[in-house]
Amino acid sequence: METPKNPTPVNQRIREGLSRVAMAMRTDDWNRAKTSGLNPTQLAILELLEGREDGLSVKEIAANLGVSQPTATDSITALERKGFVAKRSAGTDKRGVNVGIAPEGLSVLEAVRSSQSVAEQSVDALADHEQEDLLITLVKMIRHLQEIDAIPIQRMCASCRYFAPFSHSDVAQPHHCNFVNAAFGQRDIRIDCREHETADPASRAATWDVFQQG
Repeated sequence: METPKNPTPVNQRIREGLSRVAMAMRTDDWNRAKTSGLNPTQLAILELLEGREDGLSVKEIAANLGVSQPTATDSITALERKGFVAKRSAGTDKRGVNVGIAPEGLSVLEAVRSSQSVAEQSVDALADHEQEDLLITLVKMIRHLQEIDAIPIQRMCASCRYFAPFSHSDVAQPHHCNFVNAAFGQRDIRIDCREHETADPASRAATWDVFQQG
């Protein structure tokens, strides 16, 4: 029996907490998707494709969403029928086809974002320093998931070749983005950046060492 003197492991309790948050977010995703006549997987595909000018293959979409390729294909077909996505040539490979978001799909995303999600509301309930700490904690957790191949490389600052952590003495803006040549702070760390370019493994490891030591 669990007691204050003999609690379950802290990682298990944190997992339980995250599962409660995930449950609320799943309900929120259903409600947001329903307003546009979509299901959560279809909405997630639109959100994934946003800002990716070259689109993604079905395999990449499935991997990023953690669903099977047949499930991804069915959802893409439904979105294509609605005119929310379109297929395009995959770069230099004339035989390859990527899926990209259409203007109508972008309009859908704008509509569903017109109201604040329950997750965003819960984050707003935190103090500024708590929000910043949570953001950095999430970056660390996502980075670990990437390193053990549980999820694909995400478009985070921490994995980007343009990211130079703690390169400035300014406590408020210690980091530097070489893409826009500008300093920025911890609160500005991105989980999904459109300008992201994945650094090579050695550079990613070196950048991460500096980031977490800072």
